[in-house]
Amino acid sequence: MTATNGNTGVGDTTPGRPPAEGGADTTEGGAGAPWGPVFDAHMHIIDARFPLVDNDGYRPPPFTVADYDARAKGLGIVGGAVVSGSFQAFDQTYLLDALQRLGPGFVGVTQLPADTPDSTILDLAERGVRAVRFNVRRGGSAPVDAMDTFARRVHDLAGWHAEFYVDAASADELGPRIAALPAASVDHLGLSAAGLPNLLRMVEAGVRVKATGFGRVDLDVPTALRRLCDANPEAVMFGTDLPSTRAPRPFRDADLTVLTEAVGEERAHDVLWRNAARFYRLDRSDQ
Repeated sequence: MTATNGNTGVGDTTPGRPPAEGGADTTEGGAGAPWGPVFDAHMHIIDARFPLVDNDGYRPPPFTVADYDARAKGLGIVGGAVVSGSFQAFDQTYLLDALQRLGPGFVGVTQLPADTPDSTILDLAERGVRAVRFNVRRGGSAPVDAMDTFARRVHDLAGWHAEFYVDAASADELGPRIAALPAASVDHLGLSAAGLPNLLRMVEAGVRVKATGFGRVDLDVPTALRRLCDANPEAVMFGTDLPSTRAPRPFRDADLTVLTEAVGEERAHDVLWRNAARFYRLDRSDQ
C-alpha cells in the first residue's frame, strides 16, 4: 500500500457546504465548534422506509437524516461518510436517498456482492459512493474471501477504497492482506487493546483507521490515538459512529474533547477533517 492512498490531488478551499435537506451543521465551515470543521468519517442513517434485515436478532430503531441533523448540530460537521450496516445488507436505496438529503460533503460506504456488475459500481460512484465495506464482525457484506479481487476491482474501476469492521486481535492473517490492498481502512480503532499491535502494523503500511466508537472499544482510547498518530499522522480519521447501534455506550460530545486532548491541537485538524477529506476524495480537502 502506497503512502498516497486516497489522495487524488483534490483542491484547496475552505471546508463548508450549503445546507441540503437536513444538513448536519448550519455553521459555515464548522466555525461554531471550538475544534473547527469536522468530517464525520463514520455514521449510519436508518430509515424504515427502506429495507432492513435482522442481524443476530437485532434490528435498529430509526435514525433518519433529520435525527442525525438534530443530534450533530453544533459539532462543526461539514461532511461525512454514510456507512452501510449489517442490517442494511446490499440495499442501495436508503444510501442514495440519504446522500441526496444530506447534500454536498457527504459520501457513501456501501456493501455489495462480489459479482456486482461494473456498470452498477460506476453508477454508485457517480452518485457519491466512495468505498465498499467488508463487515467481518457481523456479516451482511461480501465475504472476506472475496476481498482481494473485489477490493482491487472497485479501486481500479472507481477509485474506491475498502473498509473493514474487524477485531484487529483476530487479524493476524487478515491484517497483511488488508495492508496489501491499494487503499483500506479499519473501523473503531480495531476494537481491542489486544489488536493494537496488528493495527499499528497495518497503519505503518498505509492503512487508515477510524477513531470511532469510543463507547464500544476495549482499549485505552487516548493511548491508542497517540500511538496511531505517531505511527502515521495521516492515518487517523474521526467519526461519531452515530447512532452507535449496539454500542454499550453511545457517542457523546465529550468524545471530541477526548480526541483533541489526546492528539494535541497541531494534529487535531488533520484527524477531524483533512485526513478523511483526502481519503474520501472530496473536492475541498487541504484545509
